[in-house]
Amino acid sequence: MPPTMIIRLTVKCSSTVTWPKTGSSPPSFEFMSGMPFTLIGAASNQTELLYIWDRATIEAKAIIALLFVFSIAAWFVMMSKVIQMRRARKLNSLFGEEFTAQKAVLEMFDRKLEVEGCPLYAVYQAGCTQLDARLRGSGGDRAKQQITLKNMEHIKRAIENVVAKESLKLESGLILLAIAVSGAPFMGLLGTVWGVMSTFAGIAQQGSATMAAMAPGVSAALVTTVAGLLVAIPSMFGYNWLVHNLRAFTVELDNFAQEFVSKIETEFLKDE
Repeated sequence: MPPTMIIRLTVKCSSTVTWPKTGSSPPSFEFMSGMPFTLIGAASNQTELLYIWDRATIEAKAIIALLFVFSIAAWFVMMSKVIQMRRARKLNSLFGEEFTAQKAVLEMFDRKLEVEGCPLYAVYQAGCTQLDARLRGSGGDRAKQQITLKNMEHIKRAIENVVAKESLKLESGLILLAIAVSGAPFMGLLGTVWGVMSTFAGIAQQGSATMAAMAPGVSAALVTTVAGLLVAIPSMFGYNWLVHNLRAFTVELDNFAQEFVSKIETEFLKDE
């Protein structure tokens, strides 16, 4: 039976290779200073992330903790805005059907219908309130059946103000996602640069540059960039999705406001 083939690879400054010899020691790798570099790392009894966390600098840990807080805030904003927009879309659909079915502009207003959380209802309520105030006389009843062009301009401005307020209400919180998308990668990069700088400073003080000395510090420095990307990437997708839906809501509000104003003019505006 042929002898067992054992490969010993020795790499020093002069790249020397020793081929199989019978009875040689188990396989190992030696670099520059001759220190063995085994395939099993120093973190054999720890998970990879815990090993990196233990060797991270105080600055890197602070940046990772801050990014973790940013991540929680970003996910909270995304979930809350998704729930808000889905509820608003459902309520807008139901209210739009009711608005189209009514015969008179003030029919739902007279029924004291309330739809909390519906942007279209907020626009309708504001317009009807202004219209009702101009139709009522000094006695409190609707003595007038028509309004002047000046009154119509006041009603239009009130409707436009509510459209802007509802758009801002839907847009609230998106600034946090924008900050997470643009700021998180740079915070991670700051932690990486700082960690690498500290690692090389420590190596310079020790006076020896070995892989075993550099690898833990560099890996701990790079984890801050990973943390920054883990915050920024979901925030980017969530931000783009929310902005797209916000634009759709804004267009829907504008279209409803124009239709509402047109119905008021048709039913109540006095011919000059």
